[in-house]
Amino acid sequence: MAEALERQARSLLTAQAVRARAGRMLEIGLAGGLSHLTIDLDRMDGAAEAVLAVTRQAYPTLEIPFHARWRHFVIGGVDRWTDLAKVASWPDRAARARAEFDLAIVSVLLDAGAGAAWRYRDGASGESIGRSEGLAIASLDMFAGGLFSGDARTPFRADADVLAKLPLASLTSAFQVSEANQLLGLEGRTDLLQRLGRLVAERAAVFGLRDTPRPGGLFDHIAAQANGGAVAAPAILSAVLNQLGPIWPSRLELAGIPLGDCWRHPALKTDDATAGLVPLHKLSQWLSYSLIEPLQRAGLEVTDIDGLTGLAEYRNGGLFVDHEVLRLRDPADAERAHAVDSLLVVEWRALTVALLDLLAERVRAKLGRTPETLPLASILEGGTWAAGRAIAFARRPDGSPPLKVISDGTVF
Repeated sequence: MAEALERQARSLLTAQAVRARAGRMLEIGLAGGLSHLTIDLDRMDGAAEAVLAVTRQAYPTLEIPFHARWRHFVIGGVDRWTDLAKVASWPDRAARARAEFDLAIVSVLLDAGAGAAWRYRDGASGESIGRSEGLAIASLDMFAGGLFSGDARTPFRADADVLAKLPLASLTSAFQVSEANQLLGLEGRTDLLQRLGRLVAERAAVFGLRDTPRPGGLFDHIAAQANGGAVAAPAILSAVLNQLGPIWPSRLELAGIPLGDCWRHPALKTDDATAGLVPLHKLSQWLSYSLIEPLQRAGLEVTDIDGLTGLAEYRNGGLFVDHEVLRLRDPADAERAHAVDSLLVVEWRALTVALLDLLAERVRAKLGRTPETLPLASILEGGTWAAGRAIAFARRPDGSPPLKVISDGTVF
């Protein structure tokens, strides 16, 4: 019995479960069975055209990279991380990959919503940068400055023991937070990095295979599972969820296994212990997309990239609400703030994942592309996230999402 329960729990820690259950929520929604949202697929064409417009603007040749944290390290056409990595001394490709895993993991965990007001003053350009890009450059500056390293001579690393003891004051200062420059969920982010440090130290057999324990040790763990030099993208997500899962605070568990970004919705029926559970794994999938390029640079082939799903976050989700593919049953819900585990937010996020698959089909059809030549990861980058942001700013002066979600700094 215990084994069966554990199997059921682990089945939720997969991209396949995210896609299957999001698809089921879409079916329920199309049949009118959701309590907060209705769906109008006739509006999808407008959303697809909006995605195409921003994609062509950003990538005129339609050579589109993957949606990954690395894009946010490019400011004014200058790729900050690539420039730093070029002049660093790497003993081998695996050493660079470990550093890139360290950077991606820490940076993504710091990448929950920043709020509309917060800004990071970039020392190199003098620019004031907000939102995800500001968080990215801030985290890159922290990493390059050795904030997470236990050895001043080798700044490009994140050591478990340093992360475990990271003071709130260090992140407050590094993010330039003040009374006049507040950052949402700063305590939650600090706690998350401390939890990461403690977990990595405890799991030295996974994270310390070729070095002292560090998040970047996940590279060696994943590389060891390569089959003929190839790693499937969903296997990256499984490694992220199974190895890093316990860092997420106060979430659902099944058979003692933390389920991460997974929530309850009564409309989703199954005949086992996973009934009513809706896995989304937004940050973990964002991280998995961001680990593809370091693996490729290290000489591994990454396959089945479309095995990962779209990301259940407020820009992609906002795209569908602002284009009226999704409509609120109660318009007053647009004015209220909603907890992340509320039925409305669970519906919104699950439908976002399913609708991104449908949108990707339309975008490819309009461009005469296939999933192989235009993977979902590139459509997200081109793409859906930018189109969601663009219509948010067109509709609301501060560019805020169409639905207000109470963020604790660990979901979005």
